[in-house]
Amino acid sequence: MGFFSRLFGRQSPASVPRFGEVLCAGGQSLHRMRYVEWGDPDNPRVLVCVHGLTRNARDFDWLAAAMAGDYRIVCPDVAGRGRSDWLRDAAGYGFPQYVADMMVLLARLDVAEVDWLGTSMGGLIGMLIASQANSPIRRLVLNDVGPVITAESLRRIGDYVGKAPHFASLEEAERYIRTVSAPFGDLDDACWRELTESSVRRDADGRWSMVYDPAIGEPFRQAFLLHQDVDLWPVYDAIRCPTLVVRGAQSDLLTADTHRAMGERGPRAQLAEIPGVGHAPMFLDAAQIAVVRRFFDAAA
Repeated sequence: MGFFSRLFGRQSPASVPRFGEVLCAGGQSLHRMRYVEWGDPDNPRVLVCVHGLTRNARDFDWLAAAMAGDYRIVCPDVAGRGRSDWLRDAAGYGFPQYVADMMVLLARLDVAEVDWLGTSMGGLIGMLIASQANSPIRRLVLNDVGPVITAESLRRIGDYVGKAPHFASLEEAERYIRTVSAPFGDLDDACWRELTESSVRRDADGRWSMVYDPAIGEPFRQAFLLHQDVDLWPVYDAIRCPTLVVRGAQSDLLTADTHRAMGERGPRAQLAEIPGVGHAPMFLDAAQIAVVRRFFDAAA
């Protein structure tokens, strides 16, 4: 019996994922950005969920299956991750390309506005779009990310991004993912196995590798000077839509001070904190999903 059958019982049509793609332009070539879609395709309530730096669209399977009765939920694989194409020129792995790709996706969805949930990198993409005049983002959830990104967290991420080894077995891959993703919190064995299965692919030689382009690592290290914090307060202060900021209580990327300040300036975000979790909450259980649902229900 699959994970969703165990969690929700008999699957309804709304809880069965569909797969699509859009063709995007960047640098020297075109690339396909693929996405997973849940819920009624005619539902005007659209929620776009965007993953973190080395993650992928399937991170939101739990949340999407739980909320697909109320939303059309679209979860893209950012270029170089998951099922999306790798860029021919690795220098394109940056926020200008990611924002441009997301605007192509939003045009494909053919809706005037969307709600947005972004984890880490996905939250920064959402911030950049939401800060613009005429932004299509109606309501914004920032998951463990904000306008100050600490040098400590950048160094931690820079130590592993793009450096994942190949694995002789799925079990070996799971041990690695449990190590680098330990800040996700005290997940049960079933969750760790599901995260592993969506994070690796089997290569032609029988070994396993992560489902992201290792080349994303170098632009990351070049873009962020790893000895100093990143300050994006002007971007955050320009946001005008209702905003919720979720923080892992043990996060090294979004500090408690920055989290608190995000409730006092800019969009004056609502604040929530998830105990026992670092960077970042993964919305793999009913309590975490309820935090998101309450925000969207109250702002409807």
